[in-house]
Amino acid sequence: MTSETEFTPNGENTRLLRDAFGRFATGVTVVTVGHADGPVAITANSFSSVSLNPPLVLWSAHRAARRFPYFEAAEHFVVHVLASTQQELCWKVAGDAYCLRGQGMRESALGAPVLDGALARFECRRYAAYDGGDHVIFVGEVLQASLREEGQALAFFNGDAGTFARDT
Repeated sequence: MTSETEFTPNGENTRLLRDAFGRFATGVTVVTVGHADGPVAITANSFSSVSLNPPLVLWSAHRAARRFPYFEAAEHFVVHVLASTQQELCWKVAGDAYCLRGQGMRESALGAPVLDGALARFECRRYAAYDGGDHVIFVGEVLQASLREEGQALAFFNGDAGTFARDT
């Protein structure tokens, strides 16, 4: 028999709630914006498709993050769905919003930095932003998209990154 912890979320057990949220396996994205000082990036596992018509996606960012003001001010951003080969990049971006500066990245037609090697990419114009408690939920209208035909996704589960193992 496996044990289960039941709780009512409150200020004293935020770690437990975070751990419960972490039980949901997700893909990993890096969202980029352009800035006069250079590219700024953030990891987001809150990414989701919203609508096909118009084409919309969403992701959220923590208001207290040092990089948050860049994303709050940006009219355009690019969401990159990471491949399993990009795990090192994932951890670099998670630790340093400015790690892409000086990397000679190309820009999208909208002026946002583009990462090579992603499984899919969504170049977006901000469609809406909603209050989400300690986060802001950004909705982007997809103006341009791309996808790779091959590759494995980088997955995030229980606080760790890895790959999704398919049953054969």
